[in-house]
Amino acid sequence: MSGKTKMLALMAVGIALFVVLSLCLQVPVFENYYLCPGYVVMAVYCCSFGTLAGTAVGSFGVILYCAVISGLRGMPGWALGNIVIGLALGLCFRATKQLNRPILRTGIQVAVILVSTALGILIVKSETESLLYAQPFLVRAVKNSYAFVADAAVLIVSLPLCTVLDQQARKLFPREDS
Repeated sequence: MSGKTKMLALMAVGIALFVVLSLCLQVPVFENYYLCPGYVVMAVYCCSFGTLAGTAVGSFGVILYCAVISGLRGMPGWALGNIVIGLALGLCFRATKQLNRPILRTGIQVAVILVSTALGILIVKSETESLLYAQPFLVRAVKNSYAFVADAAVLIVSLPLCTVLDQQARKLFPREDS
């Protein structure tokens, strides 16, 4: 199996995991908003398989999840927001992977998670929904503040899992370029 075929298969598995975890582990946190455990999969893929894989898992995972639960309502903004989050997180993991100071590495990763989730959810998702649903941006941003807090929390909590699973992923799926 070629490297590209393996990566496509791995991304398909990641997208499926994103959807299944998000559907099966619904933990309510605010009003009618649930934690999205699919973000754990997105973070692990950004860490272990790279920026493109993690971003694809996050954005296509949301598209399929929304198609299953709500007929794509809310999906465009969330998918676009996940592109911002995935790109930032993937680049951050790549840049910080070799840091030998775990506290500094984790601090940088947490900062990137907070900033990218704010950009992705509070700005991109809110602006997209504002345009699609003809609601004021501020109304959408306030409503999406729940999602920002919950999604950032899931991503931050997933950081130790990224480290543990990255080691396993490297054993199971060695990179062809290394």
